[in-house]
This record gives sequence, C-alpha cells and structure tokens, in this order.
Amino acid sequence: MRNVKLQLLCAGLILGAALIPAAAQERSAEEKKLEAVSGELDKKYSEGQQRVTDKIAAEFGVDSGLVLGLGYKKMGYGEIAIALSLAQGLHSTIRDEDLRKIVALRQGPPVMGWGKIAKELGLKLGPVLSRVKKVAAEVRRDEKADKAKEKKEDEKNRKKEKTENPEKTGKEGMKSLSRK
Repeated sequence: MRNVKLQLLCAGLILGAALIPAAAQERSAEEKKLEAVSGELDKKYSEGQQRVTDKIAAEFGVDSGLVLGLGYKKMGYGEIAIALSLAQGLHSTIRDEDLRKIVALRQGPPVMGWGKIAKELGLKLGPVLSRVKKVAAEVRRDEKADKAKEKKEDEKNRKKEKTENPEKTGKEGMKSLSRK
C-alpha cells in the first residue's frame, strides 16, 4: 500500500513537471504579434544595419552605440527595440539599470518571454508593440524610398548611356553605322 502511494506521488510529480513548461510557454496574442514585428526588423533589414540602428536610436532617444552594444549581447534589432521600449516605459527615460535588468530577465537563466517580463515590471505590451511597429514601418518606408531612388538613378544612367553610345542601341546604332 505504501509503495503504491509512493508510486502515485512520483507519477503525479512527473506529470505536473511536464505540464508546467507547456503552460509557461503559452504566449498571448499580443506577445506573438510583438515577436512577429520584432522578427521583421531582424530578418528584413540585416542589409541596412546602419539604417535600423539609427531609427531605433532616434525613436528611443539613445546613442547608436547603445543599440550596437545590445546587438553584441546577441540581441536582434527587434529585441533591442522591445527592451528599450520596456525600459522607457518604467521611468519615461531609459536608465542603464532598468535596461540591464530587462536584458538579464530576457537572457536568463531562466529565459523569460516578453509578456512575462512586462508583467513583472508592471507594464503592458500594447504600447511596446506600437513602438516596435512604428520603428519597423519607418525602416520599411526609408528602404522603399531608397529602392525607388536607386531605380530612378539606374534608368537615368541607362538613358545617358544610350545617348552617349548610339551604336549600342539597335536600330539607331545601325543607322549611325550606315551613315559613316
């Protein structure tokens, strides 16, 4: 009888231990959206690193060196924007000790999700999500403008090349050759 109770107790503990991480990993819809926008900053703009660094620094009123320093801590641009937004939400200015605490909570051990970190700090993820979306939208807008500018310059260079080298432009080149 005693042995059966001990076995049931052990089985219950094992089952409970298995369920706790599953419950802890559940994320809110807001946290999922935040991670999606965060991932967009990380993946899509890896080529324009300076642009993203500058946008994040400008949005949160910090030096771009701080943004780069957080990048050296194995944080992506999205995570950096989230951490800065949370730190700013605590005291309306970003304090080093707040930022260190947030990074430590995120990187663990144990590693915490953004929703849990926000909850522990007494903050909501909605404003954080808005700020990260804003940064991503600004970077996206600037990237589009740069691509349009490059396309315009390419077209201008092609037109210029055609007028400078008429023999390379098909019929016009043939006409000029027959005249010579």
